[in-house]
Amino acid sequence: MSEQKKVALFVTCLVDQMMPEVGVNTVKLLRRAGYEVTFPPNQVCCGQPFFNSGFREEAKKLARKTIDALAEETAVVLPSGSCTTMIRKEYPHLFEDEPKYYYRALRLSQKTYELGEFLVKIAEWHPELLASENDETITYHDSCHMCRMLGLKDEPRQLLNEAGYTIDEMAESDICCGFGGLFSVRMKEVSNAMTAKKVGQAESTNATTLVTSDPGCLMQMRGMIPDDSDLKAEHISTMLEKVTR
Repeated sequence: MSEQKKVALFVTCLVDQMMPEVGVNTVKLLRRAGYEVTFPPNQVCCGQPFFNSGFREEAKKLARKTIDALAEETAVVLPSGSCTTMIRKEYPHLFEDEPKYYYRALRLSQKTYELGEFLVKIAEWHPELLASENDETITYHDSCHMCRMLGLKDEPRQLLNEAGYTIDEMAESDICCGFGGLFSVRMKEVSNAMTAKKVGQAESTNATTLVTSDPGCLMQMRGMIPDDSDLKAEHISTMLEKVTR
């Protein structure tokens, strides 16, 4: 397989530790799109928790390790809008006072993609070519980093539509789910109230599944869906993988 058809998976902490199926499904989708997937073994946390808490030097240490681990890759794909934002948008800012790493961060930012973005814009993958019959109705939650900082709202919906899903849009689909990283720990009452509102809006649709592209949002919303609810929450990779086998 040619070098242009290779892609590296940056799996993210939450996927690695809590949602390994998202990583597995991401690899399957990238392979179906025609790519050889590699896994750089030296990858670590992207540093976003430190960065968001104001610990810039600690964030830099992890960012340097990430840059070193991914520097030689042709393209890097993440199943997370927030971690993609960290690498693409924040890494160059972190190293504005370090020319060596600034330019390396800039180069990495230019070849780093969120999963849905990569499948639509780079791979030009059309899941309807593979999709089995599908009559499921879903609703989609736009994560803050992905829709506001990366400008990605249409791409996940395009993939889900092409895979045969009917999307019943919830009210305020692009309003924060309440996770916000450490916000959900430091201000849990406010966070949980926001999540309860989000889940309620999803339950008001005809959807059986609440879908998102960000593992942090998924973890938060799953934890707040009532036990007696018919609604479940899934990552977009899971929804695409199961109907394109």
